[in-house]
Amino acid sequence: MKEKPRFIMCNCTGECPGFKDMNFWKLLNFVRNELDSEYAVIHPQLCVDDGDRFLEEVLKPGVTYVIGGCDPRMQKKMFRDPFEKKGIDFDKQVLALDLRNMTTDEAMKKVKEAFEGLSQKT
Repeated sequence: MKEKPRFIMCNCTGECPGFKDMNFWKLLNFVRNELDSEYAVIHPQLCVDDGDRFLEEVLKPGVTYVIGGCDPRMQKKMFRDPFEKKGIDFDKQVLALDLRNMTTDEAMKKVKEAFEGLSQKT
C-alpha cells in the first residue's frame, strides 16, 4: 500500500511578513482533517541546523512530501543536505509550495489543489 503524502509547513521563524495573513493552525488542521495526508506539521525554520536534523529524522524514501514555505527553488537549495543524506530525490518526492503573501483560505486552496494533483498521479 502506498503511503500517504506528508505536509510540512515552514513558517520562517513566524516573523516573515509574507505570512502575516495566515493562520498556520487553521491550515494544518485543514490538511490533517480534510486532505488525504498522513500528517501535517509545522517547523519554525527548516533551513537552519535544527531544521536539517528534523528533516533527517522524519524523511523516508518512497514517501511524498508537500512542503509549504518560501520559493520552491529556495526550498530545494536550502533543504538539499538532509534529502541527500537520506537518499531522497527532492525533484521526485517533494512538492514545494510557495505560500507566502497568501491568506489562510488562499493557502488552503493551493495545498488542496496540490494534494488533488498528487492523487491523480497515482
